[in-house]
Parts: sequence; structure tokens; C-alpha cells
Amino acid sequence: MIPLLIVDVQRGFINEHTAHIPKLVERLQHEYEYVFATQFYNETPSNYRRLLNWHRFSENSDDLEFAFNLKEGVQIIKKSIYTCVSPSFLFQLEELNAREVHIVGIDTDICVTKSAVDLFEVGKTPVVLGGYCASHAGNDIHLAALRILERYIGINQVKGY
Repeated sequence: MIPLLIVDVQRGFINEHTAHIPKLVERLQHEYEYVFATQFYNETPSNYRRLLNWHRFSENSDDLEFAFNLKEGVQIIKKSIYTCVSPSFLFQLEELNAREVHIVGIDTDICVTKSAVDLFEVGKTPVVLGGYCASHAGNDIHLAALRILERYIGINQVKGY
């Protein structure tokens, strides 16, 4: 079984560069039997606040809400760091006997890349579906991230861009 991992498709990450992603992801999720969706939140304190002076995605913020309708049964992974790859997530993948994981979402250059590389490093095969990813920093950053991902996880693991 190949699960789908939807990374941080949340209201706070939607702008002119990412506005097309929620609709695409909402449709795509129905093609997979098992779907995970990450939900980023910014803890207090955090290095996002301390080092990046970035204070969005606080508890009870509208930023946290998903920007699309999740299908029934989606496993939500709440996270306060870039990656979602944790012992709990890896245990769920093992329970599914999932060697490969398809990855989509926002931001290609940060959380998508970090999660894909972390899956690669624990022996999973991450496949980033580039046409279902974007960066709220712009398309040039998105495309650069996909090129870097080809070097990180392999050219055959980055598809559709």
C-alpha cells in the first residue's frame, strides 16, 4: 500500500503562489486508500519565534485550519517542527507495510523537503508529486526545491513538474 502524505495545506500558507494547491489536493486524496495530513503549529517558545521572528500559526489561529476538506479517515499529524517523521508516524507506516510514501503540499522548499529527506534516511521511498506542491515564497523557490530534491532523494522520486 502506498499512502499519501499531505504536508501543511493550511489557511496560513495560502497566497497567490499556493492558492491552486488546496483544490488539487482535495481531489487527489480520494485516489489513495490511506492519507496522512500534517498540521503545523508554532509553539511558544519556539525557534521560529526566537530566530526567525515568525509568530504566525499560534494556538487558536485561523492559520492552523486546513485549506481544503479532508476526506473521512485522514490521519492528522500535528507538528511543531518542519518534519512529520517521528517514531509514531514510522510505526503507522510499518503497520501499513508501506515502503513508499507519496508526498504533496506546502512549502516544497521547507516542510515537504524535510519530510521527504527524513523518510529517505530511514529507508522509505519518498515520492514527491511536484505538481501538487508549491512554496508560498514563489514558483522559483518551488522549482529550485524540486531540483534539490532530485539530488537528495533521486531523480525518479520527484515527479510531475
